[in-house]
Amino acid sequence: MGVAIVLLTMLLSPASALAGTIGAVEIGDSDVTVRFDDLVAGASTFILAGPDRIALDIAGAQPGRAGDGAGLVRAVRQGRQEAGTRVVLDLAQPAVVSGARFAADGRSLTFRLRPVSASEFERAARGPRTELQPPAQFRAKPPEKRYSVTVPIGQPKPALPLPAIQGPDNSRLPLVVIDAGHGGHDPGAISPHSGKREKDITLALARAIRDDLIASGRVRVALTRSDDRYLVLEERYGIARRLKADLFISVHADAAENQEARGASVYTLSEVASDREAARLAARENKANIINGVDLGAHSSDVSSILLDLTQRETMNVASDFARLLQREAADDVKFRSTAHRFASFVVLKAPDTPSVLFETGFISNKDDSEFLASSAGQKKVARGVRDAVQIHFARQIASLGR
Repeated sequence: MGVAIVLLTMLLSPASALAGTIGAVEIGDSDVTVRFDDLVAGASTFILAGPDRIALDIAGAQPGRAGDGAGLVRAVRQGRQEAGTRVVLDLAQPAVVSGARFAADGRSLTFRLRPVSASEFERAARGPRTELQPPAQFRAKPPEKRYSVTVPIGQPKPALPLPAIQGPDNSRLPLVVIDAGHGGHDPGAISPHSGKREKDITLALARAIRDDLIASGRVRVALTRSDDRYLVLEERYGIARRLKADLFISVHADAAENQEARGASVYTLSEVASDREAARLAARENKANIINGVDLGAHSSDVSSILLDLTQRETMNVASDFARLLQREAADDVKFRSTAHRFASFVVLKAPDTPSVLFETGFISNKDDSEFLASSAGQKKVARGVRDAVQIHFARQIASLGR
């Protein structure tokens, strides 16, 4: 029997239900004051470790002025949530919240930061939230008028089955996950010369890369898809994370209005694109999640920001090192663009703990590139370059651990 959810749609827009805007976040040596220009519904504080932060969720508040770091606080950030605003204090040293309280008129929230040891901070991070309420007469109230609609949504879908890991039966060997871009109802780019589809070329390339890597006997390999199926972008890097992969390579073939454009490039993650072309490409690829206007991969902003903050900087550095290595090792067999290593905000690269690259193996819109990528000989050359780069990448990592 299907389950049901109740959707409560307020007569007023959600934004209008948020009464107060954060007017200022004032940081002293150890005191913090958050001021509001109107009433808010409440607040809660909690600790986040690695990196060390204090988060403050303010219900019924709009984001406003973030403020500057001082004393025990390196920086202040804000982000909109469904029920209000999250204020994050990046700490210069471990500290916990003490004496938090709303003012008598509910227009400000103050607390002190008490320095603690690293072990005490970690214990506090495992503890519950601290809930705070303004005085009842100065507390924002949610709208009372609502419509109620009941919609059957059926049983939840089971988790996507994990692909088989191929290669040597040795769990100590590194695991590489190869992702063939596009698939199923999403053909990707289509060659104007031969009609070849990107989803077919990327699958053939992924298989060739897998075969070369397995033949080396030095790594294990898994494919996100081994046939013509559609995967949401988060499912692609999600497979790599669930398998605890050591490297994720998403294989694509570029397209451009200028059919003379050709050559391979390697993208790594950055919220700031290296150029307009990179930004346009990321926007186009990220739309693979959207069907009939519905974003199939949407997830809460607070989860993303926490995950990215925790580990992604080092992961991105490792991915950038591999991108440069891939260009160097494959350059004898694969024609690269003059600026081959590029940066963009591809969804498929956002695994926070798996070094990830997106390998645009050439331009399917270019006649020569398209023929090269569709040929068995061309696919073998691409695979050889990836194999050599992967072997050197992990050899370097093993050597660095042995120092």
